[in-house]
Amino acid sequence: MLGTILVILLILLLIGALPRWSYSAGWGYAPSGVVTLILIIIVILLLVGRI
Repeated sequence: MLGTILVILLILLLIGALPRWSYSAGWGYAPSGVVTLILIIIVILLLVGRI
């Protein structure tokens, strides 16, 4: 159950990190970098067995 919620949340974060509007093009790599960091933490927790 928790894994499904995490996958849905990650998909929503990845969609939200895409620069789609002209004002968000100047944000650089910050939004996708944060999502990548969250993804790495979740993968590590999955491998360790905490989730």
